[in-house]
Amino acid sequence: MNEIKYLILILSITCFWARNVYSQEKPNIILIYADDLGRGMLGTYGQKHLTTPNIDKLSDQGMKFNNVYGCMFCAPARASLITGMSDVHNQSWSLTRAGIYLKEANEINLEEITKKIDKVSIPAKKGEVFLGHVAQKSGYVTAEIGKLEWGFATTPERVKSHGWDYHFGYYDHVRAHGFYPPFLFENGKMIEIGGNTHVDCAKTSDHESPDSYHQRRNMKGKKVYSEDIFVEKALAFIENNNPKKTSKPFFIYYPTQLPHGPISVPAVDPELAKNPNLTEFEKEYGTMVKILDNSVGKIYEKLKEIGILDNTIIIFTGDNGHEIYTRQGGKTDHGRLTLKGGKFDNIKTKFYSDINGDVFDGNDGMAGLKRTNWEGGVRVPLIWYWKGKIKEGVTNDQLVANYDLLNTISELTGGKQIKNKDSRSYVKTLLGKKDKVRSYTVYASQLGPAIVTNDGWKLRYYTNKDIFQLYYLPTDYREEKVLNKENKKKLEELKAIMFEECDGNWKNGGYPKFTNPEPKI
Repeated sequence: MNEIKYLILILSITCFWARNVYSQEKPNIILIYADDLGRGMLGTYGQKHLTTPNIDKLSDQGMKFNNVYGCMFCAPARASLITGMSDVHNQSWSLTRAGIYLKEANEINLEEITKKIDKVSIPAKKGEVFLGHVAQKSGYVTAEIGKLEWGFATTPERVKSHGWDYHFGYYDHVRAHGFYPPFLFENGKMIEIGGNTHVDCAKTSDHESPDSYHQRRNMKGKKVYSEDIFVEKALAFIENNNPKKTSKPFFIYYPTQLPHGPISVPAVDPELAKNPNLTEFEKEYGTMVKILDNSVGKIYEKLKEIGILDNTIIIFTGDNGHEIYTRQGGKTDHGRLTLKGGKFDNIKTKFYSDINGDVFDGNDGMAGLKRTNWEGGVRVPLIWYWKGKIKEGVTNDQLVANYDLLNTISELTGGKQIKNKDSRSYVKTLLGKKDKVRSYTVYASQLGPAIVTNDGWKLRYYTNKDIFQLYYLPTDYREEKVLNKENKKKLEELKAIMFEECDGNWKNGGYPKFTNPEPKI
């Protein structure tokens, strides 16, 4: 009898040891999701007017991707990311309009708001698997910290249902246009931020003027900057969930506001303050990028400090292409062919940084901006860091989509590939092995859908004008030469694929529909 008890004890200890060793061997994962960050704003992608040493370090010590597609703007990008699906399909999810939380803290009735949103917002399909779930199923503790990860207005129950054990941040997109929130939410509980008194979170003007400058520099009621709050919450979560203490790996999704405008910073970064090539507005916008880079550095150093950097994957990417926030009279124009010319038509003429006054060249020389189906509207940065596992200093040109992260993370955490998803894992590529790359990616835009193949062919559709345009990107980076006549067969081939991906309706590739939880006034 004693021998049996002894054997059971030994087996229990062995199982406990094996389970904990296995858990510790799984990598922690931190996904940093920048907002409106054109890849040209980063030093590693060629930025000349400011440095991003912490993000560049991840690139130098990891793998940088050049051929990465996000979505046309933030809400569908986040939905695509956490569902693992392209945004061109017949919409199976709804985007609830923002503004329902734009009230004083004492006027917020979370139960009432939840009922209103639930009444108009489509619920998730039964059995739907979201990004947080793939890590949870593999034994990870999960967190979402920062900007809301779904739609333009959400609820605690919805955030939790996407697989986040812990969540902190905004629940309303329109409030996230300001950087001094009087309150945020932590696991569904309102957390008031002392010293921040502006209902709109101190949102500023989109255009530079003497009045808007003074509005930005007036710090009354603006005590605590939101990014400072978020990075401190992330550092605390890392500290509290150190796998050396918990024997459980963690996955953090960190969707920052930065550098989405309107421009707002506590102070200009010293590096930019005396730059003679930048206006005050440009210095402040550059500072938003610098603050984001500093946050990346703080996270890196925390991992190093507590001894878990070697087994933590850091992913840095963004939601959509570049947007112009430094709009200044006589210098930067958002919608005209030149500062003095007529509006561009998005057929023969389009936005380029060099002719529209964008000193930063945030879209890295590509055509177009956020919301369009030009390359500058959807191409995003992507950097993977994993010490000793991902080879240092590698630049990869493989075609990758925003929604591929779901199954890539599922594989990295030891889970199965989630079926019936557009998401495709590229773990083999990360580990330096030969991988079967995706044939193409399809994405939506305000203008219409587009398809890009892994060998560089691109077909874009402008729905309102019923115009298809075929390009070959390897020799036409700026999308200046339409190849419809010379390549009719290729045009028809891509057109057929794109139409099928749009579920037989070109309008699925247009601007998404929104539901409004508040009655129209």
